[in-house]
Amino acid sequence: MSTAAQDKIDAVQASAEGWSAEEVVRWGLAEFHPHAAIASSFGAEDVALIDIAARVRPEIRVFTLDTDFLFAETYELIDTIERKYGIQVERVKSLYTPEQQAAKVAPKLWTIDPNQCCSLRKVEPLKAKLAGLSAWITGIRRDQAPTRANAKKIEWDKSFGLVKCNPLADWTWENVWEYIREHDVPYNPLHEQNYPSIGCVQCTRQVQPGEDPRAGRWSGFAKKECGLHAPE
Repeated sequence: MSTAAQDKIDAVQASAEGWSAEEVVRWGLAEFHPHAAIASSFGAEDVALIDIAARVRPEIRVFTLDTDFLFAETYELIDTIERKYGIQVERVKSLYTPEQQAAKVAPKLWTIDPNQCCSLRKVEPLKAKLAGLSAWITGIRRDQAPTRANAKKIEWDKSFGLVKCNPLADWTWENVWEYIREHDVPYNPLHEQNYPSIGCVQCTRQVQPGEDPRAGRWSGFAKKECGLHAPE
């Protein structure tokens, strides 16, 4: 990280912890426009974040990691969000089609090595996308997983080498849904069918009563993150 970038983060990081989500978004978009973008998987947090950002700056940049294995409901939601906010969501894809991955690496790789599958279809495409940005804005929350517990609202992302803004870091699941309902934000109907966290079709199942909200991701594997937000 350059000294200038480090100074910029140091100057605002402590103060930002007292900022609202809107204030964090406004800072990120103003400081790094046009080289700031919102990363969205179109979960509940992410649609709330898009709504917040659209109120701050109408011409927001939004991208999603399209693994080619998302739920039909997720693809439909992306189309709905594009229409509602008048934006074009960039679909960032793997270098491999599903067929090429099956042929070159392994059929149904997610059943053998989900980490490698996530690397090929999410982490590497994200790395390539972020290389052209100065800042990315995410919808992660600290109480989602232990790996996210120490996320700052504004921080330097050592993994990808740019500024990372987490405006919803201190929000609860209840806060997210209060916002969605208050502002009539479109959301994935799978959330109403016991899918609090939604990823790829093959690696996401319904969560049973009493389970951790992320228990439905990579069920059967000791895996809780796809590698996008894991700490150094």
